[in-house]
Amino acid sequence: MSATEPGDPVAPAATDGAPDAGSPSPSAVADLRQRLRQLAQPLVDTIDARLAAQVDARVDERVEVRLRDRLAVIERAIADLDRAVTALEARLGE
Repeated sequence: MSATEPGDPVAPAATDGAPDAGSPSPSAVADLRQRLRQLAQPLVDTIDARLAAQVDARVDERVEVRLRDRLAVIERAIADLDRAVTALEARLGE
């Protein structure tokens, strides 16, 4: 009989290529990552929605400012044309 038998408390544990308790298996790491993604997804979706709303509001604000500026230029041009037409009508009426 040998000095150490399998199952003997003094016998070293047999390693069959499995990782030791200190390093998790790749499948455990992948499972943990998947669980973290599932837990974090609602938070990510909420942040994404808030950012999208802020960006949309900012874009709308900038578009309105630019439209106001351009409309003001158009209104001035229309007023100038109106004055010119009124002046021409006055000349023709003389």
